Amino acid sequence: MDYRIVADSSCDAMGELKQQLRITKVPLSMSFGDTTYVDSDDMDIDAYVQAMILYEGKTTTACPSPGDYKNAFMGEGTAFGITLSGNLSGSYASAMEGKALAEQEGADVHVFDSKSASAGQTLIAIKIKELAEAGLDKLGIIEKINQYIKEMKTYFVLDSLENFIRNGRVPRLKGKLVSALNIKQILGSDGDGNIVLYHNCRGINQIVEKMASLVIKSGKNFAENNLVITHCRNLPLASAIRDAIVKSCPFKQIYMMQTRGLSSTYAYEKGVILSF
Repeated sequence: MDYRIVADSSCDAMGELKQQLRITKVPLSMSFGDTTYVDSDDMDIDAYVQAMILYEGKTTTACPSPGDYKNAFMGEGTAFGITLSGNLSGSYASAMEGKALAEQEGADVHVFDSKSASAGQTLIAIKIKELAEAGLDKLGIIEKINQYIKEMKTYFVLDSLENFIRNGRVPRLKGKLVSALNIKQILGSDGDGNIVLYHNCRGINQIVEKMASLVIKSGKNFAENNLVITHCRNLPLASAIRDAIVKSCPFKQIYMMQTRGLSSTYAYEKGVILSF
């Protein structure tokens, strides 16, 4: 079928993969004080992460406007939108407003709330491509993707909770205590787009073991599924987790990529995210 994917910039697919998946990105923005960064494809991620680490205040983010989405949805064929979890961002609500505006001008649009972010959004885009190439029509794709989102698993581990603390997603006292004890937390989606704690870890070996264990015990048919791993400037840990997983989980294909601006804001430096 003739289709396109419109994703907010929490979707980290870039370069050849982005082209293969027919993704048009609608950028979010991140602000430190008076400085605003637009999460575009040409954004210097290394410079952004360094500036984020040096800044000691709160980081704010802004989702795309309905008009931004409306413009991206216009065009030939069906536009499938994929946004950040509606429980974490206003991006989904904005995309739905943009959908209504685009449909008034004849566009064909459907928007998926990923119930995830980053790796999860890329995983959904890959699945849409597979279903379209298998010959499913729009309604068939919507039905399959809605079920796929319900069954999708997303986990992540942060080297630092600093941005979660600054932005109120973790109570300051609890976050500082976790940091002082050098505890690394494995967090993830609860299946409805909310963040919950799965494990407390000490040291790289335990992180790798626990992350791999969550995948192994998921009960999924790995041969029929893909795995996406994203990381914020931490290829060694992302690779170690991948290597531990593949020993027991023969995924159809594994994709690894660097987080872009929005995902890097919350993954912070050295964070790793996986979805399957």
